[in-house]
Amino acid sequence: MQYAISVAQIVVSVVLIVLILLQERSSGLSGVFGGDGGGFYQTRRGLERLVFGATIVFAIFFVGLSILNLVL
Repeated sequence: MQYAISVAQIVVSVVLIVLILLQERSSGLSGVFGGDGGGFYQTRRGLERLVFGATIVFAIFFVGLSILNLVL
């Protein structure tokens, strides 16, 4: 059981890293300091919204697996 949780945690962490790297670069601090000339708020649409939502879901799943791994 412990081995399966550790493997699942590794897989989720790799997917989470990929999802974070897929997000738009200008939405970070570089965009705040004049990266694209737009405002602070940008509406997410389409695939960008899907990647953002999936990042949140996988982050919550990763935290849950970490707590489960700690308890067991």
